[in-house]
Amino acid sequence: VQFVESGGGLVQPGGSLRLSCTASGFTFSVSTMKWVRQAPGKGVEWVSTIESFGRTSYADSVKGRFTISRDNAANTLYLQMNDLKVEDTAVYCCALSPQALSSINCQGTQVTVSS
Repeated sequence: VQFVESGGGLVQPGGSLRLSCTASGFTFSVSTMKWVRQAPGKGVEWVSTIESFGRTSYADSVKGRFTISRDNAANTLYLQMNDLKVEDTAVYCCALSPQALSSINCQGTQVTVSS
């Protein structure tokens, strides 16, 4: 199982970014996937989940601002992030949904929100 995250960067508060996660090594199309993040000095935090048929769920902290989606033909997971806040600053990673947060070594893509 392998994930390659991209799309992070430095953005001002109120800005937007779109993260991508290309997956391999398993049957992506039937797998429930999630985005998680880890801020400096903090534990891994769940952000959003998308089931194989498209049903989504979000952490309260990002609801209404972030949108998770997937392209099963391309084995790719996305996270559209709008109205970014300073507190969204973190490393963002994708993972299979059943994986426990404590077991995720989040070294994905860095998102920094700063003026």
